[in-house]
Amino acid sequence: MGVGRKCRKNVWAREINDIIRGACGGFLFGIPLLYTMEVWWIGSIAKPSMIMLAIALIFLVVFLLNRTEGFRTRSRRNLPPYGAVTDTVEAIAIGLVCSTLMLLLLQELTPETSIKEALGKIVFESVPFTLGVSLANQFLGDTRDANGQGRTGYPVSDKSRKKPDELHATFADIGATLIGATVIAFNISPTDEIPMLAAAVTPPWLLAVIATSIIISYGVVFEAGFWEQQKRRQQQGIFQRPLSETIMAYLVSLLAAAFMLWFFQKLTFGDPWTIWLEYTLLLGLPATIGGAAGRLAV
Repeated sequence: MGVGRKCRKNVWAREINDIIRGACGGFLFGIPLLYTMEVWWIGSIAKPSMIMLAIALIFLVVFLLNRTEGFRTRSRRNLPPYGAVTDTVEAIAIGLVCSTLMLLLLQELTPETSIKEALGKIVFESVPFTLGVSLANQFLGDTRDANGQGRTGYPVSDKSRKKPDELHATFADIGATLIGATVIAFNISPTDEIPMLAAAVTPPWLLAVIATSIIISYGVVFEAGFWEQQKRRQQQGIFQRPLSETIMAYLVSLLAAAFMLWFFQKLTFGDPWTIWLEYTLLLGLPATIGGAAGRLAV
């Protein structure tokens, strides 16, 4: 009984880890398109036939991706077709859930939104999220195994490598965060999406944006099992603990977001501080996710 219970616990733990990694991969790939009003409009006017076609096409593409990599930790070799089908359905479900949550967070879905419009937005926005779920392992890899070893197969140990200077490591983290935040958010900052979203957002939703940004950033770097995660946990910077590093990276990402908005004249020094806060927090969501991806490369 004890062995069976332990096995079931391990299965559920592995399943939860797979879902977290898939969702984080979806956020990394899906956030840029989420801030594109053209996709909102296309989803709003999409006919049921186009929605069904979009689902069929994404199912085909994700099925082919799941035959090679997918988002699970198990090997894809000798995986039966029905296994790829179930993984495809789960990947699409994760993509739909992620896109729905983000559209609700950004107030693009409200109680006043019709079912047809909501369904169109969710399906079309879920396409990059679902692709990100399926590509999570292929591009970002998995560092976890039963022995807690890294991708190379050798145990990661502080004694096996030279500890970097804390100040140097901290600046490396800040630099990587700035680069990642800029890569993801730079193309979003000059557009009209941020002012449009800010016009509809309320203070409680801004708090939800802050919490979501921090949770996703923490998950991408420390929980999803992506490439170099074990190395990230042993980083010797001033903010070496996962929580403090996540908060530090979030604040750096917000500074990067504010600078980009000012650079493209979406914000000026004559604007009220509330406008600065709203715009910065909304752009801070994709900037923070980009910063998390940048830190994985350090």
